[in-house]
Amino acid sequence: MSFKVASVEEYFSTLDKRFVEAGAKGVSAVFQFDLAESGIHHVEVKDNGMSYAKGAHAAPTTTIKMTGENFVKMSNGELSGQMAYMTGKMKISGSIPMAMKMKEIFPQVGG
Repeated sequence: MSFKVASVEEYFSTLDKRFVEAGAKGVSAVFQFDLAESGIHHVEVKDNGMSYAKGAHAAPTTTIKMTGENFVKMSNGELSGQMAYMTGKMKISGSIPMAMKMKEIFPQVGG
């Protein structure tokens, strides 16, 4: 289930509602989000389940770095992840293939 959010906080507080278990099948990863003014957050996906925590993880699989404003736009389908990456609005460190897998686990609006 995907729906628009107004803030980073709303995105993470509703993450369990947008989680797609089938997309997470066979995935064991930590997705970290460094969202500038909106802080650092991480989500652990394992065994078709997920858990969220505010703050940095000791060993993230992949880290997405961008502004909170652009993250909300991307989550709402108003900014494509590919375009954000190509234009420097989003930086990815760690596993890029796992970062790309996120759209199957946590789909964008209209995605």
